[in-house]
Amino acid sequence: MKIKYILILIALLLSVSNCAIKDDLNVPESVQVNNFVWKGLNLYYLWQADVTNLDDNRFENQSQLNDFLSGYSDPKVLFNSLRVDATIDRFSVIFNDYDALEGILSGNTLNNGVDYGLKYKSGSTTDIFGWVRYIIPNSDASTKNINRGAIFYAVDGIPLTSSNYKSLLANTIYTLNFADYDNGLITPNGLSIQVTKSNLSENPVLISNVINQGSHKVGYVMYNGFFSGFETQLNDAFAQLKAQQVSDLVLDLRYNSGGSIATATRLASMITGQFQGQIFAKEQWNSKLQAYWNTTNPSQLTDVFTNVLGNGASISSLNLTKIYILTSKSTASASELVINGLKPYINVIQIGDVTIGKNVGSITLYDSPNFAREGRSTKHKYAMQPIVLKTQNKADFGDYQNGLQPNYLLVEDLGNLGILGNSNEPLLQKALQIIGVNKTSNNYKNLKTFIDVQCHDALESEMYKEIK
Repeated sequence: MKIKYILILIALLLSVSNCAIKDDLNVPESVQVNNFVWKGLNLYYLWQADVTNLDDNRFENQSQLNDFLSGYSDPKVLFNSLRVDATIDRFSVIFNDYDALEGILSGNTLNNGVDYGLKYKSGSTTDIFGWVRYIIPNSDASTKNINRGAIFYAVDGIPLTSSNYKSLLANTIYTLNFADYDNGLITPNGLSIQVTKSNLSENPVLISNVINQGSHKVGYVMYNGFFSGFETQLNDAFAQLKAQQVSDLVLDLRYNSGGSIATATRLASMITGQFQGQIFAKEQWNSKLQAYWNTTNPSQLTDVFTNVLGNGASISSLNLTKIYILTSKSTASASELVINGLKPYINVIQIGDVTIGKNVGSITLYDSPNFAREGRSTKHKYAMQPIVLKTQNKADFGDYQNGLQPNYLLVEDLGNLGILGNSNEPLLQKALQIIGVNKTSNNYKNLKTFIDVQCHDALESEMYKEIK
C-alpha cells in the first residue's frame, strides 16, 4: 500500500531518536551503505524494539557502530540480520538498484506481458508448472498466440522446479514450453513460444464493463495494481460506471498484490462517496514514531475517505452500500486494506479464496540525510523497503495476518477458467448468482498454489507509503 505522505525532515530525525547515533561525518566509505541500512531501520522499522542490534543504546558512538557494520560485506546480509523472524516479517526487502524498486512500485517493469501463477504438480513438492492468468496489453506476449489458461511446464526445455524457476524466468528472452491440462495431469504437447521482455507500463485497470440483465446493471472492474500513476484511468472507469447508473459492483482483485495506500483510500472513496472525511484506516508505527506523530500531528496516523485524486481531480463516486469483491491467494496488502477498511461502513461480500494476509505497510528509504529520494547518495543505488506500519480499520480490526476469509469459497479451476469479464467466468458467475442475475453454479478440481508472478519478485505483495 502507498500514500502521498510528507514524512520526516531532519528535525524529526533528531527529535524521535535522541539516543541513536547521528554522527555521519565519521563513517568510512567502506561501511556507508551498511550505515544507511542500520540507521534507516533503527528509526523506521516496525519491530525496531524487538531487534537487539537496532536498540538505540546498542552502540555508544559511531566508532562502535562502524566496527559492527564492518563485519558485514554484503548490505543485504546485514539487512536480513536486523529483521525479526521471517514468520513475523515476511515482506521487508532491500534493493541494490532503486530504479528497479521504483519501477515495481509504479507498475513499470521489464516484462514480456505473461502474467502467470505457479502451482505444484499433483503429488509433488518440488515439480511445478505455470498457468497464464492474463496477457498484458501492448506487450510482446500480446502479439503471440498465448491465452489465459495456457499451461507451461518448462522454460527453454528445462522443467520447472521450486529451486530453478527464479533463474529460468529471470532471463530477458526465453521460450515457454507448453502442455495440456487434464484434471490435474500435465502432458507436454510440443508447443513452444519465445517471449521477450521490454520496459512495460501496465495499466492496472484491465477490464471495466457493465453487465445488463433484467433490472440489474452490474459494473465489473478487474483491477490489478494500486499504482498512483494510473489513478486517472481508475477514476475514468468509475465515471463510466456512474454514467451508466450501475446498481451493483463486482470488483475483481484476485490478481492484485497491492501498492499504494493512498490509491487504496481513493478506490474506497470511489466505491462509496458518502463517508468523506471519516476514517478509512488507522496506522500503528514503532513506538518512537507513534509517539512523535501523536504529539505533533495525530492526523498523520489516519487515512480518511476523500473526494479528490492525488492530482486534485474530483473523484467519481458510486455511493454504494454493498460491494462484491473477488479474491484469491494472490490478493494482498492494499487489496486487503480496501476490503477491511470498507467493512465497518458497507456490506462487503468476498468471493473466491483466502487472501495472503498482509496487514502491514512499508516506505522507500534512500541513503539521504532524511531518507527521502531527494539528496540521495550518488555513490551507490541501494534502497530499502522495510515494513514500518500496521493498519487497522475504523473498528480497530487489523489482525488478518492469516488472510481474509471469503463469504463464498471458490478457487479457480485450471480446467474451467473462463474468460475474464464474461458473465460465465466462474468467479464472476458466482457473484452474479448471489446478486440474483445468474443461478448456475460450478464444480472444480483444485491444485496447491506455489506462487504467482507478482509475488516471486523480490518485492512481494507490497503495501507502501511515499516519502516526499
